[in-house]
Amino acid sequence: MSVARVSTLTYYPVKGLAGVSVERAEVGPAGLRHDRTFMLVEPDGTFLSQRKDPQMAPLRVDVLRDGSALRLSADSGEELEIEVAYDGKRRDVSLFGKWFGAGVVQDPAADAWFSERLGRPAALVRVTPEHERPGWGVHGGETGFGDAHALLITSLSSLDGLNERIVESGGDVIPMNRFRPNLVVSGWPEPHTEDKVFRASAGSLELGYAARAIRCAVPTVNQATGEKSGPEPTRTLARYRRQPDYGGGVSFGMKAAVLTPGFVAVGEEFVVHDWLPEGPDPAPSTR
Repeated sequence: MSVARVSTLTYYPVKGLAGVSVERAEVGPAGLRHDRTFMLVEPDGTFLSQRKDPQMAPLRVDVLRDGSALRLSADSGEELEIEVAYDGKRRDVSLFGKWFGAGVVQDPAADAWFSERLGRPAALVRVTPEHERPGWGVHGGETGFGDAHALLITSLSSLDGLNERIVESGGDVIPMNRFRPNLVVSGWPEPHTEDKVFRASAGSLELGYAARAIRCAVPTVNQATGEKSGPEPTRTLARYRRQPDYGGGVSFGMKAAVLTPGFVAVGEEFVVHDWLPEGPDPAPSTR
């Protein structure tokens, strides 16, 4: 039997922007270090997302000097470097109209840079030093500015199975980055094995199942160009991955909570200690 291993690790410094792949990552209670610690918001504090602004996808933010600075870059070659404000002036922010909190205001030059490229007012904020936001699910855990959980986990076998179906329907294969995972597992022979994981470890990190990852319109966005190129993969997923317990949404990947923070590296074994028991998914009842 093949051994499951960590294939890729990715964090997303700014929610909705390009990810940064690494060979080794420190993982805290809210996920990979620097993952979604920043967010772009509208003038009223509502978060910006690829759901409405797909042109966010190729914009890149690199974390510099151990987190004390950011470099913003676009395909046009235009760059801007700013210092990070860990604390200071606050503003009200919200996610999905369900979570309301505060964000630390960042350099106005960054606001202008993003606003110009998105064609609408956008302001950059960072989580506050006292930020506390619980997730939900079988294991709730914590999260920063992520949708609702610390980690998103997918597998290469799940993508292979999906792409086989897409090709059979006359479509083109899609890359894993459409799903914006934090951790990708290789070595599982069966697609969607991640759905069945209850508790697992990799390196010194221990994680627990939170819920299925119900997908929105973001996977239809080409992450390299920032253009919507649907209807795939949503059309194909809708044929075999609808989840009645989640209101009929389609799923790909699973959301996880950090049970024990630690370090994890690409190539390390992904060990499943406990599997979800047979029967209905217990996560929806926890919302």
